[in-house]
Order: sequence, then structure tokens, then C-alpha cells
Amino acid sequence: MKTASMPLHTRILLALFLGALAGLSAHSLTGDAGWTTWLADNIAAPVGQIFLRLLLMTVVPLVFASIVLGVTGLGDVRSLGRVGGKTLVYFVASSAVAAALGIVLVNIMDPGSSIDPMMRAALLDDFKDQASSMQAESPGFGVDMLVNIVPRNPVEAAANMDMLAVIFFALVFGVALALTPRERAAPLIAVIESLSDVVIKIIEMVMRLAPYGVFALIFVVTSRFGWGLLAQLGVYVVLVILGLTLHTVVTLSLLVKFFGGMKPMDFWRRSRAVIVTAFATSSSSATLPTSIAVAERELKVPPTIAGFVLPLGATMNMNGTAVYVGITVLFLAQVFGVDLTLGQQVVVAMLGVITAIGAAGVPGGSLPLIMVILASVGVPPEGIAIILGVDRILDMARTVTNVTGDLTAAVFLAHSEKSRIARASQHMAPADPAADNPVSRRE
Repeated sequence: MKTASMPLHTRILLALFLGALAGLSAHSLTGDAGWTTWLADNIAAPVGQIFLRLLLMTVVPLVFASIVLGVTGLGDVRSLGRVGGKTLVYFVASSAVAAALGIVLVNIMDPGSSIDPMMRAALLDDFKDQASSMQAESPGFGVDMLVNIVPRNPVEAAANMDMLAVIFFALVFGVALALTPRERAAPLIAVIESLSDVVIKIIEMVMRLAPYGVFALIFVVTSRFGWGLLAQLGVYVVLVILGLTLHTVVTLSLLVKFFGGMKPMDFWRRSRAVIVTAFATSSSSATLPTSIAVAERELKVPPTIAGFVLPLGATMNMNGTAVYVGITVLFLAQVFGVDLTLGQQVVVAMLGVITAIGAAGVPGGSLPLIMVILASVGVPPEGIAIILGVDRILDMARTVTNVTGDLTAAVFLAHSEKSRIARASQHMAPADPAADNPVSRRE
């Protein structure tokens, strides 16, 4: 069978496997040999980063166009309020369950007891510079974080990839456009639809390079660390993966079945491309284009719902991050001998939900905020250095949970709004170009 005839997700999965195999082989055979490091730093890493940047460069225009078209497609501000309210409740509830699951698992397994003081000191020394730079850029929680959601300059927010600010501006822009008389708004809506079409075409071109980018990204990680670091932090790594697996396979499947009206096996089968892309890129933002395409084409989510929910989810709904935060904070507390009370653990869970909303949808985006939580419960923030070596591997796993959580939210909203969407379609005037089925724009 020719490789070119394989489905894209199969080629990406094959590249993922081959990249991991090549990286592990290089690490086990040569260790830290100069040529292996050179190959990773000068060939594999640039190829992987170029692929990620090609995807990330489409995120801002895609988020803006998708949210604006989603808001205008909802019809009126009351519909926006209803759908937005359901979306936020779903995000907070699923993230709270995820954070609580992580904390329960840590209390049961006590992974901090597996780290001896000498290993702790060695890991702190190896990654102390990286931890210090993260602490310097840590945004913190509080009023400033809330205020900064409202951008003073939308262009500056877009340039800085400040996605919460971009989303806020897109929501306001979409509401204003929906309130503008239809005949005046129609030309601008047509321009934004064309922008969306062009961005999607760019994404289609970029995704042809995905197998090469995925191979390079996985090779860099596995050639540098191999299995050695995983063995040192084995209990912690297993616990994080267990928590992510339980939430993804059990919790999200139950949500899809009982609130999304879809068989879990159908959901997982149709979401394969998103899962593979998320695992390879470690970025909810970079996976967003694929998530929107899969939601509309495979899961049959209306474009107005997908365009509204998924961009919000890529920034505000990170179930995997919530699991990870709860486990990591309590693990490091155990390592440093800090005994957290039940009340403090509840605070950690609450801050984990906030972190899942405020963390950037890029690799390692939650780490600076985790340092803030550590400081708030009396754990040295620089302790984050202990887990930095394995974070990239765990980041791939939690990104899968993050993006599948977004897809379940889209399925839930589509199911709960099904009757209203059907009624709106029946009353839509066929002669109105804006009333054409938006799915045709993406297929």
C-alpha cells in the first residue's frame, strides 16, 4: 500500500511511531553524543518548529473569523447568552471534575514518597535556570488577570497571541455585527466568511506536511531524554497518565453519551485525527484547525456551534491541564514535606480550574501558573524544576485530554441546541446568500 494513499491521520500516527523509535534508538545507542544533539537541535527541532509555526500562524485569524461567524450565526443576543452560558457551565463543571480526580489519585497513591532527597537535589540543579525564567514571567492570579482580558489594542493582543483578549474582542465584534441591520452587515460578513475559507485552505496545505513535522517533534523529545528520566520519576508519570486516561476514557465518554447523545465509540473513532494531532503538537491552539474540521465534517456539529465553542475551548477548557495541576501541586507538596489540609486541597482544585481557563494553549503554557499555586500553598515555586524534564512528554498526553474535552463540549452544545437549530433552518430564507448552509464553506 502506498503511503500517499493512506488517510492523513494514519500517516501522522506512523510518523509518530517512527519518530519515537528513531529517537529512542539514537539515545540508547549514542547517549549524549555530539552528533545526536546536533541532529536534534539543527535539523529535527527546526523542522518541527516550522510545522508548529505554520499551524499557529492561522490561529488568530481562524479564532476571530470562527467566533464572529458563530455569534452572527446564532441569530440574536439572547441565543448568544444561552449558548455562552451553557458553554461556560460545561467548561467549569468538566474542569472541576478533572481537578478533583487528580487530587484524589495523589492522596491514594502518595507519589512523592518515591523521590529521594539526592534525586530531588539533582533535578532541581539541572532545571533551576528554566524554572527561574518561568517564575519571572508568571502572570499570577487576581484582578489584573481579569482586566487584561479586555484588550486596549486588539492588534497588539493578536500579535502577542493573547487569545483571551482576542476572543473577547471577537465576541464583542460579533455581537455588534449581529445587531447591525442585515443589509449593512452582509458585505462584512461575506468578507469574514472569505477570510475563514482562505485560512482553512492554508491549514489544508500545512497539514500535508504534518507527518514530517510530527516525526521531527517526537524525535527531539525522545532522543534527548530516552527512558532514563521517565524511570526516575516513574510513579509521578504513571499517575499523571492514569489520571488523564481515566478522565478521557471514562468521564468524557459518559458526558458524550448522556449529554451529547452520541455513542462513545463513534465519537472516538471520528476524532482520531484530532487525537493524533494533539499528541504530536502538544498545543490546543495548533490543534484548533483540525478540531473545527473534525467537529463539522465527522461529528456533524453545526458550524455556528463549532466556530463558537471550539475556539473558546482551546483557551478556556483544558480538562487535561486541570488533572495535571492537581496531581503536580500535591506531588511537589509531598516531595517537600508540606502537608496540605483538606481545605488547602480544595483551594488547589479551585485554582486548578482557574489555571485550566487562564493557561495558554501552547506547549508548557500552564507551568508558570502552577508556580503561582505552589507559592500560594507554601511549596517552593522553584520545585517545578523537578518535573520539567518529563513535562513535554506529559504535555502531549494532557493536550489530548484538553482537545477531546473541547470536542465533547461542541457535541453537547450541538445536541442541546438541535431543536432550535432545526427551527432556525426552516425559517431561513433560501434567497438570502447568508442563509446558505455554512457547512458547504468547509467541505
